[in-house]
Parts: sequence; structure tokens; C-alpha cells
Amino acid sequence: MPALEARRNDFEAAGAVILGISSDSVYSHDAWARHHGLSYPLLSDIHRAACQAYGIHNAERNCARRATFIVDRAGVVRFKEEYGPGQLPDPDRLLQVVRSLGT
Repeated sequence: MPALEARRNDFEAAGAVILGISSDSVYSHDAWARHHGLSYPLLSDIHRAACQAYGIHNAERNCARRATFIVDRAGVVRFKEEYGPGQLPDPDRLLQVVRSLGT
């Protein structure tokens, strides 16, 4: 997501690492990253294991619902926010949450 890329240095300064995960293929991710100038890793969940484990699998469409998770160094989910169609996460809000959690 370009808006997160634009704030990547701020997230890193707060101790956060940005990762994108979707059920799209690695090839789709490569094209998306090049097109949008993304430098953070995009992970492919083609078997839907991650979206099922995190409770965001949309069985009807066999894809993940759009969501943001903030996971601490111990692997504990400290924040989760889901988004409807056309909604995107607010990088400023997410950065504020990261800073407040001290992850």
C-alpha cells in the first residue's frame, strides 16, 4: 500500500516492520510492488493458512478480508482492524497505535 510506504521510515523509527500479506501470487505481488514503488515485503498466502489463522478468511470468496494487525516481538496480536470494500487503513492512526504499544 503506497500510503504505508510513504510512512515507512516513521514506522521503522517506532520499531515496526511493515509486511503485506494476501492470497495473491508472488508474481502478482512483484507486479504490484513495482507498479506502486513498494519496498516492504509482500507475502503470498495462496493456501489461505494465514488468513484462516488470523480469522479474516472470507469463505464465500475464498480470500482474506482486508485487515491490519500489529503483532509484538513475542508474536502476540496487540491490535486488529478490519476494513470494508474500498476502505484503506489510516497510516497516521496505525503509527499512533504502534507508538502507544511500544512494539
